[in-house]
Amino acid sequence: MKRRKSLKDQPAHSPLQPASRDNARAEPATKHETASQKLRRQTADSQELALNLMKATGEAIEASATFWSGHKPGTRSAIELFAPRHAVHAMGSLARYYATHPKEAVKHQVDLLKQYGALGSRLLKRATGGTPESGPTDKRFRDASWDENFILDAIKQSYLIGTKWLLNLTEHAAGLDPITRQRAHFYLQQYADALAPTNFLLTNPEALRLTLESKGENLLKGIRHFREDLEAGNGSLRVRQTDMSAFTVGENLALTPGKIVYQNQLMQLIQYEPATKQVYARPLLIFPPWINKYYILDLTPEKSFIKYAVSMGYTVFVVSWVNPDQHLAQMTFEDYMHHGVLDGLDAVEQATGAKEVNAIGYCIGGTLLGASLAYLAAQKDKRIKSATFFAAQVDFTEAGDLKIFIDPEQIDELKEKMDEAGGVLEGATMAQTFNLLRSRDLIWNYVVNNYLLGREPPVFDLLYWNADATRMPEAMHLFYLKECYLQNNLAEGRMVLGGEKLDLSRIKIPVYLQSSRDDHIAPYRSVYKGLKLFGGKVKFIIAGSGHIAGVINPPAANKYQFWTNDQTPDNPEDWLATASEHKGSWWPDWERWLRAKSGKKVPARHPGDGALCVLEDAPGSYVTVKAD
Repeated sequence: MKRRKSLKDQPAHSPLQPASRDNARAEPATKHETASQKLRRQTADSQELALNLMKATGEAIEASATFWSGHKPGTRSAIELFAPRHAVHAMGSLARYYATHPKEAVKHQVDLLKQYGALGSRLLKRATGGTPESGPTDKRFRDASWDENFILDAIKQSYLIGTKWLLNLTEHAAGLDPITRQRAHFYLQQYADALAPTNFLLTNPEALRLTLESKGENLLKGIRHFREDLEAGNGSLRVRQTDMSAFTVGENLALTPGKIVYQNQLMQLIQYEPATKQVYARPLLIFPPWINKYYILDLTPEKSFIKYAVSMGYTVFVVSWVNPDQHLAQMTFEDYMHHGVLDGLDAVEQATGAKEVNAIGYCIGGTLLGASLAYLAAQKDKRIKSATFFAAQVDFTEAGDLKIFIDPEQIDELKEKMDEAGGVLEGATMAQTFNLLRSRDLIWNYVVNNYLLGREPPVFDLLYWNADATRMPEAMHLFYLKECYLQNNLAEGRMVLGGEKLDLSRIKIPVYLQSSRDDHIAPYRSVYKGLKLFGGKVKFIIAGSGHIAGVINPPAANKYQFWTNDQTPDNPEDWLATASEHKGSWWPDWERWLRAKSGKKVPARHPGDGALCVLEDAPGSYVTVKAD
């Protein structure tokens, strides 16, 4: 699809001048224009603005038709699963708490009035010539007009005060159970993010200015973007976060050389070409999450964890999970163990002759690895000699923000939605869920950029990967949600796979447990619990940043930091308080740990050298299957 020229591609200080009704350009303002010239220019500008607004209205009508035509009776969008009825219980509990604690309610009201009174004093001081005081910073208000314009400054500060006060209501409601408090906070945050003044044309100075400069062309482009996003979602709005035409897996993403050496109905196995003349004896087998695609570990050469591991002398294998359709609806979590982990181990041995491997599991791939290790321990299978977990939970009592969406009622509704889709969780549903968890950055930021400003979304590889969603089989997904999030059966020794009751304490191999300080999906407090569950020696670290950037942090980037601590107190906050901070990437620390567990050097292994033939070039065909 041909890329539309963005407003941001125009000269920074020249107003856009779209063609007027008679295809003549409006006369630009000049320093010495006469009154009649000024009148003609203003008239032409007004005509162009009116014409673009009329066109935008027509586009809006077409967008409305797209919306209604895409909504068939009995179907539900991803968003409808989460609101508004699921907010009622949490918000009702919050309201009842303050209704039965009137003193606390009055205290909060008085506190709000004091804050607004202080704001009024600051604004009065500014209005009478005083120096304006800088308020809290927020990147949504980075336009200079928010500070320079008195009215906009008042709107901004009022909004920020009100938002902080609103969210504090949940923090101080001591009588709420943790999950109800978490849900109430989430829904209040959604409300506050949606009502940000930057989201509205009349209170967004950048959008207003651009509307006047472009004579409404930004609004016309914005409503076209809106209609296209509705069409892409078949009537459900999918706000684009990046230019999806800018990337192709295998062409400018997932470029580390390798071959597909094995495949079954659930996965393809990639063996990467060596980058050194000698490699360590034990291969490295990686199990990525299947909620997204594996190439988060191989985005670009500069960011590739896979390339890094290959360059350090490891024979690297990576599982590329299938994007399942209705034919795989009954695939179970146990099937993922048998056809992912166990078949993967067999294939690595056939490809290399090595009977021992080191393994990595990322996110849900790590949960699967932990369960599989417990199964292998029960079977007295010792092929995996060390395990590394990236942002992976095995205890879910303090799991992250996804718990907001997980209770028996919501799981039943999710099952209905998967049944409607033929037995799979549609990729768009999971993508919308993750976007809601960070709606300010992943939804409203692009609503403003794409629709109000009429700009194209940025070109960003990480956001392309984020939008390249996958489906999930119903049987597997329901098992995962119930067994892990609802019942915590893996941690408590009640999960059964392959006829074995799984006991994590039987896992005696060395474990490297990576977490990230700002991870909202697998919080470090939750990951830390694995430290006490595994039966062998565990090294735990906390990396800077979140669920993705905390993991994908190559040494050359010189970003963030990580913390280590040989002590293992019961409380993860105590661990962090006494930990040593190290600047930069944690990858070299992990590589030193793994090196000691990888055996002697042997001649480099190439795909096809062993008993397995090359099926196709990496990244393979499974990863290119789209969810839509």
